[in-house]
Amino acid sequence: MSRMSKQEKSWALYDWANSAYSILITTAIFPLYFKAAATDAGLAGTTSTAYWGYANSIATLLISLCAPILGSIADFKGFKKRLFTFFFALGIVFTLLLAVVPSNQWLFLLICYMLTVIGFGGTNIFYDAFLVDVTTEEKMNQVSSRGYAMGYIGSTIPFLISIALIILSQQHIISLSVTVASQAAFAITALWWGLFTIPMLKNVKQVYYKDPVPNPISNGFKQLFDTFKKIKLYRPLFLFLIAYFFYIDGVNTIITMSTAYGSDLGITSTNLLIILFATQVVAAPFAILYGKLADKFKGKTMLLVGIFVYIIICTYAYFLKTTIDFWILAMLVASSQGGIQALSRSYFAKLVPKENANEFFGFYSIFYKFAAILGPFLVGFTAQITGNTNSGVFSLILLFIIGGVILLRVPESTTIRQSNSISK
Repeated sequence: MSRMSKQEKSWALYDWANSAYSILITTAIFPLYFKAAATDAGLAGTTSTAYWGYANSIATLLISLCAPILGSIADFKGFKKRLFTFFFALGIVFTLLLAVVPSNQWLFLLICYMLTVIGFGGTNIFYDAFLVDVTTEEKMNQVSSRGYAMGYIGSTIPFLISIALIILSQQHIISLSVTVASQAAFAITALWWGLFTIPMLKNVKQVYYKDPVPNPISNGFKQLFDTFKKIKLYRPLFLFLIAYFFYIDGVNTIITMSTAYGSDLGITSTNLLIILFATQVVAAPFAILYGKLADKFKGKTMLLVGIFVYIIICTYAYFLKTTIDFWILAMLVASSQGGIQALSRSYFAKLVPKENANEFFGFYSIFYKFAAILGPFLVGFTAQITGNTNSGVFSLILLFIIGGVILLRVPESTTIRQSNSISK
């Protein structure tokens, strides 16, 4: 970090900031809290699970469909930071509301959660696009990787504090109910997210932009339409997005299905939480390592290495039997999870025209969000017809092979700068 500029550090610190939301609200605590609240309100488990799925799907779909047009508007001078701040404020406010809404108001809780998803997803569109503003192409791999590493490290601190509160309340060591302890975790998430976003708001500025126009919204739609008309000019960029869609679907599926997979193997919830924590810790230095190696061996080479590691992971998963096997699998995932995500972001940032980075990162966001459909279906379908969860995970090898083959066709050091033709 000492070698990074103030702008680079401030940008990377946002990964540290929003990681609390990812693990506490999306993954670990709020899903269980909502399920308990819905059950206490008399909803059947299958019904509350269905509502949880609908809420995630609707919120994700809304922000994904809006991403390109929001990006087009953000490309005009002065709009990038405004839109980032708006979605950040939306996420923070409704995350705080999760801490104060009574637990018996399950529907209001679900609505607040949906708005946090929109706020979190919206900020990430502009956060990723700010990478072109804070650093040079030569440093993008390392800056992006350090951001992911900080996210992994930063997520462990509020996670440990929150889990400790909940466990201590369960054991009646502290005079808090589990409900209040969970609500405290939501407040911690919002405060952590907000506090460590201040440097980003203060120090990061939009460097690349298009001159302001009288009607930025209508012009944003026009810009988006013009981009689709000239899509052939950006063949390497969209070819990369197709490759990204497949291999990141595999990565995301392994992340989201890991808990269910571990449960099927008979691993206890306590062990799963410990493994999740260890994975976060180990992933941080490996994310930085990928950034350093990418500067030496090129970004696409390291992306292909990451894809190859995931092919090994899928193969090993087929023979998985014990808790030790699951630990080994988790550490393999930790070795490449952050690296492949970080280098995908920096590789894409090098391909996009800088003055239109927000628009193109809007497409990047769509491909990332929609790359969460095929993988889970493939795992579920294969596991169902074979009667074996291991076979379901092994089937993901197909996504990594397709993604890797397409990635091989993307030029390594392509730099596309068609901003003049886009803006006309």
